[in-house]
Amino acid sequence: MNSQNAVDDAPVRVGITGVGSFLPGRVMTSEQLRQRITAGSGLPLPAGIFERVTGIRGRRVVDEGEYASTLAVRAARTALGRAGLHPLDVDLLVFASASRDIVEPATAHIVQAELGSRAHALDVTNACNSFVNGIDVARSMILAGRARRALVVTGETPSRAVRHDPADLAQFRAGFAGYTFGDAGAAVVLEEVGRGGILDVDTATHSEHWPVGGLFGGGSRHPRGDEHTYFHGDGGELREVFEKVGTSVLDRMRHRTGLDWADFRHVLVHQVTVPYLERFTEITGVPEDRLVVTVPELGNMASATLGVQLDLVRDGLRSGDRVLFVGLGGGVSIMTMVWEKA
Repeated sequence: MNSQNAVDDAPVRVGITGVGSFLPGRVMTSEQLRQRITAGSGLPLPAGIFERVTGIRGRRVVDEGEYASTLAVRAARTALGRAGLHPLDVDLLVFASASRDIVEPATAHIVQAELGSRAHALDVTNACNSFVNGIDVARSMILAGRARRALVVTGETPSRAVRHDPADLAQFRAGFAGYTFGDAGAAVVLEEVGRGGILDVDTATHSEHWPVGGLFGGGSRHPRGDEHTYFHGDGGELREVFEKVGTSVLDRMRHRTGLDWADFRHVLVHQVTVPYLERFTEITGVPEDRLVVTVPELGNMASATLGVQLDLVRDGLRSGDRVLFVGLGGGVSIMTMVWEKA
Protein backbone atom coordinates (compact mmCIF):
# COMPACT_ATOMS: atom_id res chain seq x y z
CA MET A 1 0.00 0.00 0.00
CA ASN A 2 1.46 3.37 -0.98
CA SER A 3 1.55 6.29 1.41
CA GLN A 4 -1.32 8.13 -0.29
CA ASN A 5 -3.64 5.15 0.13
CA ALA A 6 -2.59 4.82 3.76
CA VAL A 7 -3.66 8.40 4.33
CA ASP A 8 -6.93 7.88 2.47
CA ASP A 9 -7.74 4.76 4.51
CA ALA A 10 -7.04 6.41 7.87
CA PRO A 11 -10.20 6.55 9.99
CA VAL A 12 -11.88 9.92 10.35
CA ARG A 13 -11.56 11.28 13.86
CA VAL A 14 -13.92 13.89 15.27
CA GLY A 15 -12.82 15.88 18.28
CA ILE A 16 -13.67 18.88 20.44
CA THR A 17 -11.70 21.93 19.30
CA GLY A 18 -13.45 24.69 21.23
CA VAL A 19 -15.17 24.83 24.63
CA GLY A 20 -17.22 27.54 26.29
CA SER A 21 -19.64 27.97 29.17
CA PHE A 22 -21.68 30.75 30.70
CA LEU A 23 -23.08 31.22 34.20
CA PRO A 24 -25.74 33.84 34.97
CA GLY A 25 -24.52 36.55 37.29
CA ARG A 26 -27.31 36.19 39.85
CA VAL A 27 -26.56 33.89 42.79
CA MET A 28 -29.31 32.33 44.90
CA THR A 29 -28.16 30.60 48.06
CA SER A 30 -30.06 27.67 49.47
CA GLU A 31 -31.04 29.79 52.45
CA GLN A 32 -32.44 32.50 50.17
CA LEU A 33 -34.40 29.81 48.33
CA ARG A 34 -35.81 28.49 51.62
CA GLN A 35 -36.84 31.98 52.69
CA ARG A 36 -38.57 32.61 49.37
CA ILE A 37 -40.53 29.35 49.58
CA THR A 38 -41.47 30.00 53.20
CA ALA A 39 -42.70 33.49 52.29
CA GLY A 40 -44.68 32.19 49.31
CA SER A 41 -46.23 29.17 50.96
CA GLY A 42 -46.23 29.79 54.70
CA LEU A 43 -44.64 26.38 55.25
CA PRO A 44 -42.41 26.31 58.35
CA LEU A 45 -39.29 24.98 56.61
CA PRO A 46 -36.36 24.67 59.02
CA ALA A 47 -33.28 26.77 58.38
CA GLY A 48 -30.58 24.94 56.43
CA ILE A 49 -32.91 22.23 55.12
CA PHE A 50 -31.75 22.38 51.51
CA GLU A 51 -28.04 22.44 52.23
CA ARG A 52 -28.40 19.69 54.85
CA VAL A 53 -30.31 17.33 52.53
CA THR A 54 -28.61 18.11 49.19
CA GLY A 55 -25.21 19.57 50.07
CA ILE A 56 -25.99 22.47 47.72
CA ARG A 57 -25.02 25.88 49.10
CA GLY A 58 -26.04 27.95 46.10
CA ARG A 59 -26.79 28.08 42.41
CA ARG A 60 -26.90 30.60 39.54
CA VAL A 61 -30.30 31.69 38.24
CA VAL A 62 -31.35 33.73 35.23
CA ASP A 63 -32.79 37.22 35.50
CA GLU A 64 -35.79 38.61 33.65
CA GLY A 65 -34.95 38.84 29.96
CA GLU A 66 -32.50 35.92 30.09
CA TYR A 67 -33.55 32.69 28.42
CA ALA A 68 -32.15 29.28 27.48
CA SER A 69 -31.00 30.75 24.16
CA THR A 70 -29.28 33.64 25.97
CA LEU A 71 -27.05 31.27 27.93
CA ALA A 72 -26.38 29.13 24.84
CA VAL A 73 -25.39 32.11 22.69
CA ARG A 74 -22.94 33.45 25.26
CA ALA A 75 -21.30 30.05 25.69
CA ALA A 76 -21.23 29.57 21.91
CA ARG A 77 -19.39 32.83 21.30
CA THR A 78 -16.71 31.76 23.76
CA ALA A 79 -16.34 28.31 22.19
CA LEU A 80 -16.12 29.74 18.66
CA GLY A 81 -13.58 32.33 19.74
CA ARG A 82 -11.37 29.72 21.37
CA ALA A 83 -11.54 27.60 18.22
CA GLY A 84 -10.60 30.63 16.12
CA LEU A 85 -13.85 30.46 14.17
CA HIS A 86 -16.59 32.78 12.94
CA PRO A 87 -20.25 31.68 13.17
CA LEU A 88 -20.33 31.37 9.38
CA ASP A 89 -17.58 28.73 9.59
CA VAL A 90 -20.07 26.30 11.17
CA ASP A 91 -22.34 24.22 8.94
CA LEU A 92 -24.27 22.39 11.70
CA LEU A 93 -25.77 23.94 14.83
CA VAL A 94 -27.34 21.66 17.43
CA PHE A 95 -29.19 23.12 20.41
CA ALA A 96 -29.15 20.21 22.86
CA SER A 97 -30.98 20.96 26.09
CA ALA A 98 -33.80 19.97 28.41
CA SER A 99 -34.82 23.66 28.46
CA ARG A 100 -35.99 25.64 25.47
CA ASP A 101 -37.28 29.13 24.75
CA ILE A 102 -40.53 28.05 23.09
CA VAL A 103 -42.21 24.85 21.91
CA GLU A 104 -41.90 25.78 18.22
CA PRO A 105 -39.77 26.55 16.27
CA ALA A 106 -36.59 24.86 17.46
CA THR A 107 -34.58 27.01 19.87
CA ALA A 108 -31.57 26.31 17.61
CA HIS A 109 -33.02 28.88 15.19
CA ILE A 110 -33.15 31.54 17.89
CA VAL A 111 -29.52 30.82 18.79
CA GLN A 112 -28.51 30.88 15.14
CA ALA A 113 -30.27 34.17 14.43
CA GLU A 114 -28.47 35.79 17.37
CA LEU A 115 -25.08 34.38 16.36
CA GLY A 116 -25.44 35.22 12.66
CA SER A 117 -24.72 31.68 11.46
CA ARG A 118 -26.25 30.00 8.40
CA ALA A 119 -25.77 26.39 9.50
CA HIS A 120 -28.31 23.58 9.37
CA ALA A 121 -30.00 24.07 12.77
CA LEU A 122 -31.96 21.61 14.90
CA ASP A 123 -32.81 20.72 18.50
CA VAL A 124 -31.92 17.53 20.36
CA THR A 125 -33.54 16.88 23.72
CA ASN A 126 -33.13 14.01 26.19
CA ALA A 127 -33.41 15.46 29.71
CA CYS A 128 -30.03 15.85 31.43
CA ASN A 129 -28.32 13.79 28.71
CA SER A 130 -29.28 16.28 26.00
CA PHE A 131 -25.84 17.88 25.62
CA VAL A 132 -23.93 14.60 25.35
CA ASN A 133 -26.61 13.30 22.97
CA GLY A 134 -26.18 16.44 20.89
CA ILE A 135 -22.42 15.91 20.69
CA ASP A 136 -22.99 12.31 19.60
CA VAL A 137 -25.49 13.36 16.90
CA ALA A 138 -23.16 16.07 15.59
CA ARG A 139 -20.19 13.68 15.55
CA SER A 140 -22.25 11.11 13.65
CA MET A 141 -23.22 13.69 11.01
CA ILE A 142 -19.58 14.70 10.53
CA LEU A 143 -18.54 11.05 10.21
CA ALA A 144 -21.33 10.53 7.66
CA GLY A 145 -20.08 13.47 5.61
CA ARG A 146 -23.22 15.54 6.27
CA ALA A 147 -21.33 18.30 8.08
CA ARG A 148 -17.77 19.53 8.29
CA ARG A 149 -17.83 21.58 11.46
CA ALA A 150 -20.50 21.57 14.17
CA LEU A 151 -21.42 23.81 17.07
CA VAL A 152 -23.30 22.04 19.88
CA VAL A 153 -24.85 24.30 22.51
CA THR A 154 -27.03 24.02 25.56
CA GLY A 155 -28.83 26.59 27.66
CA GLU A 156 -30.46 25.29 30.80
CA THR A 157 -32.94 27.36 32.83
CA PRO A 158 -34.55 24.76 35.13
CA SER A 159 -34.92 27.38 37.86
CA ARG A 160 -37.95 28.57 35.87
CA ALA A 161 -39.63 25.21 36.55
CA VAL A 162 -39.38 25.47 40.36
CA ARG A 163 -42.52 26.03 42.46
CA HIS A 164 -41.85 28.74 45.03
CA ASP A 165 -45.33 28.69 46.57
CA PRO A 166 -46.28 25.03 47.22
CA ALA A 167 -49.77 24.70 48.65
CA ASP A 168 -48.77 22.13 51.27
CA LEU A 169 -46.03 19.71 52.31
CA ALA A 170 -47.18 17.09 49.82
CA GLN A 171 -46.73 19.52 46.94
CA PHE A 172 -43.40 20.64 48.39
CA ARG A 173 -42.14 17.04 48.52
CA ALA A 174 -43.37 16.31 44.97
CA GLY A 175 -41.28 19.16 43.65
CA PHE A 176 -38.31 18.83 46.00
CA ALA A 177 -35.93 17.53 43.30
CA GLY A 178 -36.46 20.83 41.47
CA TYR A 179 -34.91 22.76 44.36
CA THR A 180 -31.52 21.34 43.35
CA PHE A 181 -31.58 23.19 40.00
CA GLY A 182 -29.22 25.87 38.79
CA ASP A 183 -28.98 27.60 35.41
CA ALA A 184 -26.04 27.52 32.97
CA GLY A 185 -25.01 27.39 29.34
CA ALA A 186 -22.28 25.41 27.57
CA ALA A 187 -20.98 24.90 24.04
CA VAL A 188 -18.42 22.85 22.10
CA VAL A 189 -17.09 22.99 18.56
CA LEU A 190 -16.67 19.61 16.82
CA GLU A 191 -14.57 18.99 13.72
CA GLU A 192 -12.18 16.51 12.18
CA VAL A 193 -8.88 16.11 14.05
CA GLY A 194 -5.64 14.34 13.20
CA ARG A 195 -5.35 12.38 16.44
CA GLY A 196 -7.33 11.66 19.57
CA GLY A 197 -10.91 12.90 19.38
CA ILE A 198 -14.05 11.12 20.56
CA LEU A 199 -12.96 7.51 20.93
CA ASP A 200 -16.05 5.78 22.31
CA VAL A 201 -19.74 6.40 23.01
CA ASP A 202 -22.15 4.08 24.79
CA THR A 203 -25.73 4.34 25.98
CA ALA A 204 -28.28 2.45 28.04
CA THR A 205 -31.96 3.34 28.05
CA HIS A 206 -34.64 2.10 30.43
CA SER A 207 -37.76 3.89 29.25
CA GLU A 208 -40.14 2.01 31.53
CA HIS A 209 -39.10 4.54 34.18
CA TRP A 210 -40.11 7.65 32.21
CA PRO A 211 -42.92 8.72 34.63
CA VAL A 212 -40.51 8.95 37.59
CA GLY A 213 -39.74 12.61 37.00
CA GLY A 214 -40.00 15.43 34.51
CA LEU A 215 -41.80 18.51 33.20
CA PHE A 216 -45.06 17.24 31.79
CA GLY A 217 -46.59 20.43 30.38
CA GLY A 218 -46.41 21.97 26.92
CA GLY A 219 -47.01 18.82 24.88
CA SER A 220 -50.15 17.12 23.61
CA ARG A 221 -50.86 15.44 26.98
CA HIS A 222 -50.94 18.70 28.95
CA PRO A 223 -50.86 21.58 26.47
CA ARG A 224 -52.00 24.16 29.03
CA GLY A 225 -52.17 24.63 32.78
CA ASP A 226 -49.62 25.94 35.26
CA GLU A 227 -49.63 22.73 37.32
CA HIS A 228 -47.73 20.91 34.57
CA THR A 229 -45.10 23.62 34.12
CA TYR A 230 -43.36 22.70 37.41
CA PHE A 231 -40.85 19.90 37.76
CA HIS A 232 -42.18 16.82 39.52
CA GLY A 233 -39.94 13.95 40.44
CA ASP A 234 -39.08 11.24 42.90
CA GLY A 235 -35.36 11.73 43.45
CA GLY A 236 -35.07 8.57 45.53
CA GLU A 237 -36.61 6.38 42.84
CA LEU A 238 -34.43 7.92 40.13
CA ARG A 239 -31.36 7.26 42.24
CA GLU A 240 -32.36 3.62 42.72
CA VAL A 241 -32.75 3.15 38.97
CA PHE A 242 -29.33 4.66 38.23
CA GLU A 243 -27.71 2.50 40.89
CA LYS A 244 -29.20 -0.65 39.35
CA VAL A 245 -28.32 0.02 35.71
CA GLY A 246 -25.62 2.68 35.64
CA THR A 247 -22.61 0.59 36.58
CA SER A 248 -23.11 -1.85 33.69
CA VAL A 249 -22.55 0.93 31.13
CA LEU A 250 -19.31 1.93 32.82
CA ASP A 251 -18.20 -1.70 32.99
CA ARG A 252 -18.86 -2.14 29.26
CA MET A 253 -16.90 1.00 28.43
CA ARG A 254 -13.88 -0.13 30.43
CA HIS A 255 -13.97 -3.63 28.92
CA ARG A 256 -14.38 -2.39 25.35
CA THR A 257 -11.74 0.37 25.50
CA GLY A 258 -9.31 -1.33 27.86
CA LEU A 259 -9.16 1.89 29.87
CA ASP A 260 -9.27 2.10 33.66
CA TRP A 261 -9.92 5.06 35.93
CA ALA A 262 -6.21 5.92 36.07
CA ASP A 263 -6.22 6.38 32.28
CA PHE A 264 -8.56 9.40 32.56
CA ARG A 265 -7.34 12.84 33.52
CA HIS A 266 -10.88 13.72 34.56
CA VAL A 267 -14.23 11.97 34.96
CA LEU A 268 -17.08 14.40 34.34
CA VAL A 269 -20.33 13.12 35.81
CA HIS A 270 -23.79 14.61 36.01
CA GLN A 271 -24.34 15.87 39.55
CA VAL A 272 -27.72 16.15 41.26
CA THR A 273 -26.77 16.39 44.94
CA VAL A 274 -23.65 15.84 47.03
CA PRO A 275 -24.96 12.58 48.60
CA TYR A 276 -25.83 11.33 45.11
CA LEU A 277 -22.26 12.06 43.92
CA GLU A 278 -20.79 10.33 46.96
CA ARG A 279 -22.92 7.28 46.24
CA PHE A 280 -21.75 7.33 42.60
CA THR A 281 -18.09 7.08 43.64
CA GLU A 282 -18.96 4.35 46.14
CA ILE A 283 -20.69 2.02 43.68
CA THR A 284 -18.47 2.72 40.63
CA GLY A 285 -15.05 3.00 42.23
CA VAL A 286 -14.26 6.24 40.38
CA PRO A 287 -11.51 7.98 42.41
CA GLU A 288 -12.67 11.26 43.92
CA ASP A 289 -9.55 13.04 42.66
CA ARG A 290 -10.70 12.43 39.06
CA LEU A 291 -14.01 14.24 39.58
CA VAL A 292 -14.75 17.89 38.84
CA VAL A 293 -17.15 18.76 41.66
CA THR A 294 -19.60 21.54 40.79
CA VAL A 295 -22.84 20.70 42.59
CA PRO A 296 -22.18 22.40 45.99
CA GLU A 297 -21.86 25.88 44.46
CA LEU A 298 -23.76 25.53 41.16
CA GLY A 299 -26.43 22.92 41.86
CA ASN A 300 -27.91 20.57 39.28
CA MET A 301 -27.34 22.36 35.95
CA ALA A 302 -29.23 19.71 33.96
CA SER A 303 -27.53 18.96 30.64
CA ALA A 304 -25.13 21.93 30.99
CA THR A 305 -23.36 20.20 33.90
CA LEU A 306 -20.76 18.31 31.87
CA GLY A 307 -20.07 21.25 29.57
CA VAL A 308 -19.43 23.57 32.51
CA GLN A 309 -17.13 20.98 34.10
CA LEU A 310 -15.19 20.57 30.84
CA ASP A 311 -14.71 24.32 30.60
CA LEU A 312 -13.41 24.45 34.17
CA VAL A 313 -10.60 21.98 33.39
CA ARG A 314 -9.97 23.08 29.79
CA ASP A 315 -6.81 25.08 30.50
CA GLY A 316 -5.15 22.19 32.30
CA LEU A 317 -5.62 19.61 29.55
CA ARG A 318 -2.67 18.57 27.39
CA SER A 319 -2.51 16.63 24.14
CA GLY A 320 -3.25 12.97 24.83
CA ASP A 321 -5.22 13.59 28.03
CA ARG A 322 -8.44 11.57 28.16
CA VAL A 323 -11.72 12.73 29.67
CA LEU A 324 -14.69 10.50 30.46
CA PHE A 325 -18.19 11.99 30.28
CA VAL A 326 -20.88 10.20 32.30
CA GLY A 327 -24.41 11.42 31.63
CA LEU A 328 -27.46 10.51 33.68
CA GLY A 329 -30.87 11.61 32.49
CA GLY A 330 -34.54 11.15 33.24
CA GLY A 331 -36.35 8.81 30.95
CA VAL A 332 -34.15 6.95 32.09
CA SER A 333 -30.89 7.04 30.11
CA ILE A 334 -27.19 6.68 30.89
CA MET A 335 -24.39 7.73 28.53
CA THR A 336 -20.62 7.49 28.46
CA MET A 337 -18.28 9.30 26.08
CA VAL A 338 -14.49 9.01 25.95
CA TRP A 339 -12.65 12.01 24.51
CA GLU A 340 -8.93 12.40 24.00
CA LYS A 341 -7.51 15.87 23.47
CA ALA A 342 -5.71 16.11 20.13
